[in-house]
Amino acid sequence: MKRRDFLKKSVLAAGTVTMSQTIGCYTEKSMDNKSVSTSSNPPRLSRRPYGSTGRELSIIGFGGIVVMNAEQDHANRVVAESVEKGVNYFDVAPSYGDAETKLGPALEPYRKKVFLACKTTERTRAGAARELENSLKTMRTDYFDLYQLHAITDLEKDVDAVFAKGGAMEVFIEAQKSGRVRHLGFSAHSVEAALAAMDSYDFDSILFPINFATFYQGNFGPRVIARAQQKGMACLALKALARQKWPNNDPLREKYPKCWYQPVTDPFEAEQALRFTLSQPVTAAIPPGEESLFRLAIDLAMNFKPLTPEQNNSLKTLAGDLDPIFSAANKQT
Repeated sequence: MKRRDFLKKSVLAAGTVTMSQTIGCYTEKSMDNKSVSTSSNPPRLSRRPYGSTGRELSIIGFGGIVVMNAEQDHANRVVAESVEKGVNYFDVAPSYGDAETKLGPALEPYRKKVFLACKTTERTRAGAARELENSLKTMRTDYFDLYQLHAITDLEKDVDAVFAKGGAMEVFIEAQKSGRVRHLGFSAHSVEAALAAMDSYDFDSILFPINFATFYQGNFGPRVIARAQQKGMACLALKALARQKWPNNDPLREKYPKCWYQPVTDPFEAEQALRFTLSQPVTAAIPPGEESLFRLAIDLAMNFKPLTPEQNNSLKTLAGDLDPIFSAANKQT
């Protein structure tokens, strides 16, 4: 029996048993997963607490890459439709091409109603200060709800550098004290670097790949989730719809130019992959930057239910055939 066929048959036979075996996972009883739906309003995404801050974020976030290279009218329309469906968490970075330029005007009418996160890859005080100023201006706002160190990967070049005298963290702390930044966080693509950063400062959140294949096949994620829970940090998820590294000469690569990995495109697999991520103790998941996959994630998340143990085991089986995009065995990724 093929792995995919096995996965589908196992899930269909699983019933409605709630899952409780993964680290701190959400269950249907423990999770406040209410969506707003009345006869006059369409269904809206449910929300979860952002740590202990009192803020609540939609379980699907809007990655700025979705509107990168889009016409402004189209960007405006995509943002408006997303807000209508309940998306209130938006994430962007200067490294996302012209995403800030397009997202700033599109988000301006809704700015006070949403949670806006931005990032910087700068590691020095001077560089971070400059990039923060530019991002605030481009995004047409006087504050960010969340400002993050972007892509923490290397212990020396990233973690040590930002916490050194004259490092980027000086700007982060000052910006928070002045009110230009409400919360502080970081994104990471390395288990070691993520753990080191969490031990170096009491951040409000971590943005990290939480994906079924990297979790089970690469052992990439469990330690970070556990440490975030221990420290009371919110966990924001990346790569929920990643499948594996691109196989050589995969014809789908041209169809998804904004994905540096092979995405999950089969609707059934995509539902299971997203349910895996949202069944973990995460606040929200940011889908790939491809608009079609972002829209798919919203549709799938509208009726989210935690994975059953049987479905979870089936994903483990599927992961065994994949080449995950991240692995804890890799020192730098």
